[in-house]
Amino acid sequence: MKKFEEKTIHTEKIFEGKVIQLQVDDVKLPDGNEAKREIIKHPGAVAVLALTNEGKIVLVEQYRKALERSIIEIPAGKLEKGEGPEATARRELEEETGYVCQNMKLLQSFYTSPGFADELVYLYMAEGLVKKEESLPPDEDEFVELMEVTLEEAEKLVQEQKIWDAKTAFAIQYLQLQKALTK
Repeated sequence: MKKFEEKTIHTEKIFEGKVIQLQVDDVKLPDGNEAKREIIKHPGAVAVLALTNEGKIVLVEQYRKALERSIIEIPAGKLEKGEGPEATARRELEEETGYVCQNMKLLQSFYTSPGFADELVYLYMAEGLVKKEESLPPDEDEFVELMEVTLEEAEKLVQEQKIWDAKTAFAIQYLQLQKALTK
């Protein structure tokens, strides 16, 4: 056993939805004691930092029921069974924005809330955007408004707390760092 590893003794599945599963694990701690861990299993997701040919960031505004408000985000979505992260990123970009891209590059992947969930997000950068006349339709329960903003406008949206999610803040900070490194 690794120094800080927790060994699973028993898993009880509590809930299985169309996106997530909730389970409670009984674990043996490194000191020999036992504890319970509530865990959300998630198929993973992608997020797309899409830049127009003019250097603007493509964002979408959508209502998030868990927050009971609309927020502004980069395009994103969950991985579908049998679909790789880059294919998901290309699909989500087209569904949410109507854009397809010539260049797609993985920037980073990260866990959103490793204390209780295994969701892994793959952050891609999309460049060479082309607006399709007829693009993939959005998901039937998804209503989004498209926005294209400069980095400075995105920074203001963060300050105004219209951008609240980590993936979008991470993407904006990535662009800020790239800008600082090229000065």
